Amino acid sequence: MTLLDSPAGAATHPRGGAVADRAPKRPLSPERIAASLTVLALVVLGVLAVNEVGISIPAMVQSWGNAENFVARVGGLSFPEPADLAWLIALTVGLVLVGTLLAAVLSVPIAYLAASNTTPGNGWRAAARFVGVLTRALPDVVLAMAFVLMFSLGTLPGILAIGIHSIGMISKMFADAIEQIDEGPRLAIRAAGGSKMQEFSSGILPQVLPSWVATVLHRNDINLRGSVVLGYVGVAGLGLEMSYAFKALNYGKGLGIALVIFLLCIAMEVVSSMVRGAMLGRQKHTRSWIDRIIHPRLREADATAASAAERPAWAASPQAAVHRPWTAERVRHTIGGVIAVLVVIGSVVVSQINWGDFFTFWAKLPEVAGRFWPPSFGNYDTSAMVSAMVDTVAIALAATVLTLLPSLVLGSLAASNVSPNSGIRGAARFLLVGIRGIPELILAIVLVVITGLGAQAGVIALAIGGIGLLGKLIADSFEEVDRGPERALRAVGATRLQTYTSATVPQGMQALIGHSFYMLDTNIRAATILGIVGGGGVGYYLLNASQGSRYETVTAIVLMILVTVLVVEGLAMWMRKVFR
Repeated sequence: MTLLDSPAGAATHPRGGAVADRAPKRPLSPERIAASLTVLALVVLGVLAVNEVGISIPAMVQSWGNAENFVARVGGLSFPEPADLAWLIALTVGLVLVGTLLAAVLSVPIAYLAASNTTPGNGWRAAARFVGVLTRALPDVVLAMAFVLMFSLGTLPGILAIGIHSIGMISKMFADAIEQIDEGPRLAIRAAGGSKMQEFSSGILPQVLPSWVATVLHRNDINLRGSVVLGYVGVAGLGLEMSYAFKALNYGKGLGIALVIFLLCIAMEVVSSMVRGAMLGRQKHTRSWIDRIIHPRLREADATAASAAERPAWAASPQAAVHRPWTAERVRHTIGGVIAVLVVIGSVVVSQINWGDFFTFWAKLPEVAGRFWPPSFGNYDTSAMVSAMVDTVAIALAATVLTLLPSLVLGSLAASNVSPNSGIRGAARFLLVGIRGIPELILAIVLVVITGLGAQAGVIALAIGGIGLLGKLIADSFEEVDRGPERALRAVGATRLQTYTSATVPQGMQALIGHSFYMLDTNIRAATILGIVGGGGVGYYLLNASQGSRYETVTAIVLMILVTVLVVEGLAMWMRKVFR
């Protein structure tokens, strides 16, 4: 029996003897065999893609002279004036926050329709899920291109691009949270004659609010890193200032701004983690694999207390649910909500949105739509474009394969039930946060300087960037496994490594597969963007088409990306179903 077939609750002696009741073996169905072969085939293709890219450490060492020449040309980092820098930071954070909150607001009705326990019907659910997939597939930089044509230059195109693109991830996780609620309070309110709005506001919202807040904070971290590339299409902020510096060959200033962006991403990650911890407390969440991105883990010593508090006191009756008492937790959440509202208001003010654009862009809409439709490859040969899309998928596959082993090692060391001690766990967690703070675009620019133009820089940038996210996901998943098999193995004298390979990894294998597909999905979109700075793939053609105002070609490329993302999404859903 393979690791994928191992029952979650089974534990065996290191020498093969059973130490716990073994669950019945799951029959190896044809569908399960097909899914396993599909995973194996993707891994093989990824390895072949890595070989095709031709990554060579000795060659990179030999190319280090390029980096030395580049550093000599830079001559030292420089920064904008302090007042200008502070304004650029505020502007960037403001537009990212407003864009993320816009996505959060729009995602609520979409998630309500997409959740199986609240949707009015299967048609509504399918339509809502499709909207989520579509907005995830549309690169935010492409959306920004369109909005720059319709609105004034400034922050509004970036806000709308971030907002619409983020709906995909936020609405999906909102829907996942709704599907995992305790149905008791909602059904009790319905039985007492409550309206749909009362069911939602009193029976659903109190249960999902902490998870929703954590989802929004996590997406905000992603959007802050992604805002860098929006500067290359005219969106105001640090990204635009950095693009100006690099285009003017002022590398010292460009790298100085890149350092500011890195430090800002780290600061935002730390603040978000603190807020997520305060909002979620010591709750244990074992939802879908992607939902684990946003939840702090439950310490083993607190498991009993968390289980006892699974249903809050306010959910005891319909009257208590509608008229919730002002507990310390509710007061804390209310204060946090007031602070969040003030931060949003401040972000809107800083963003300096030209509200008049909302009344004038309608006249430009037909003209802009006509420039993007119908899709056409124009002067490009269809076979060349398809080949470029295949190259992008190969870059994403290669990066995902390269990410897997380092992420598994770092993620394991960052898990409290695997790491040898708290010091190693803390160091691993800190390293993962640091890696997540580096925007892939900045990393790709640096690697292009060292290795030259081509797929190699894109693959390495995505692989390094993916370690931070995938490592965190793996650590969180391993900390959520059932501790019973681990304790049983340790009780019969198993070593830490034997416990890890026989109990922890088999239980976390399903989540590991899900996380890997999530990384592949993310890398396909990111590989497209990295092509803009010479990272290879279809992004090169996307950049040329946008700079040449051939927007019908941009649409054709986006449609190719959409089809690819839909295929990956379908594979991921199938894998999660088969290996459940």
